[in-house]
Amino acid sequence: MVESEFSGKNEKERQTLWIVLGLNLAIAAGFFATGAIGDSSALIANGLDNTSDSLVYGISLLALSRSSKWKRGAANVSGGLLLIFAVGILIDAWRRYVGGSEPLGTLMIAMSLIAAVVNLACIWLLGRLKEPDVNIRAANTFSLNDFASNGGILIAGSLVWWLGSNWPDLVVGVAVAGIAAWGGIGILRDAHDEHHKAVHNHQPE
Repeated sequence: MVESEFSGKNEKERQTLWIVLGLNLAIAAGFFATGAIGDSSALIANGLDNTSDSLVYGISLLALSRSSKWKRGAANVSGGLLLIFAVGILIDAWRRYVGGSEPLGTLMIAMSLIAAVVNLACIWLLGRLKEPDVNIRAANTFSLNDFASNGGILIAGSLVWWLGSNWPDLVVGVAVAGIAAWGGIGILRDAHDEHHKAVHNHQPE
């Protein structure tokens, strides 16, 4: 009975992660397309963010049926990817600051609203899972980060549209990098805590 419940839980997590993975790939493509058309650092930043998230969801799917040690390793990779992504965003924002950019505020607003709906759906789906492991918690962190980033794009798009300046777009790009770095550190800390719990309780790896 216990084994059956565990198998059912794993299957539900697997199905949820596949759905969330598909949604993130779709929204990443949307961000890249609108970012290129609208010359927006914030949109490109979120496209990279969602691409990074998709890679992590794939890692989480692989980790579902693996050992606790493997899951913690996957979470460490997830956290590391977020930190690498944050550095990439800062480089892109600096490039646009030095070279100049002309973001389209209305396109930023429209894309942020679409992405917010998708991310809310991901948060809801992941929130339905009971007793989430370290990788599911990492996935939820990504979705929450994305939702916060969407709010930033909405504000930046409004300011770009109103002021006719690119600085709000660059500020949000940098802010997205900060949110990603904070989320990555949180995931690494969570995985570290899980490791200490396993050692303290002498749990099998």
